[in-house]
Amino acid sequence: MAGYFELINAPEGGYQLRLRGGNGEIIALSVRYPTKQAAAAGVSQTREVAASGLIRDLSSELESNSLPEAADETRN
Repeated sequence: MAGYFELINAPEGGYQLRLRGGNGEIIALSVRYPTKQAAAAGVSQTREVAASGLIRDLSSELESNSLPEAADETRN
């Protein structure tokens, strides 16, 4: 099963999006959106970025395992 977005009520009012993986696990939680229309625009923007976005590894070098070469395009 493919992942999916869930539109939920934000604790302080407005809406948030949860992105769930194919196994149902939450993999991302959005910022708060004031309207459902703004949340829908957030889904569109996320889809666009996810399709072409690179990984920027800002983590420390303490771990011995690193990103695969293809995903590590922005590391200096």
